[in-house]
Amino acid sequence: MPEKTEKTWPRFVRTPEAARLLGLSPRTLEKHRCDGTGPVYHKLGGRVVYTIADLEAWIDACARQSTAESAAGHLAGAAR
Repeated sequence: MPEKTEKTWPRFVRTPEAARLLGLSPRTLEKHRCDGTGPVYHKLGGRVVYTIADLEAWIDACARQSTAESAAGHLAGAAR
């Protein structure tokens, strides 16, 4: 008989913690969210939250091997 495995819920973090994990300021992460260039987020009870998996996926999507590559979804700060 197969064992029942309990569903593990993703760990959610709020904007300040997500920003700390990414090495960004919370405001920069908010700007990325508003511009549509940031990691996937969820709204739970009016609060913006991120899963660790979504933060990791965004980091992976931002990987570059050359400065000549497109910078869409980059980790840089806000435009000056």
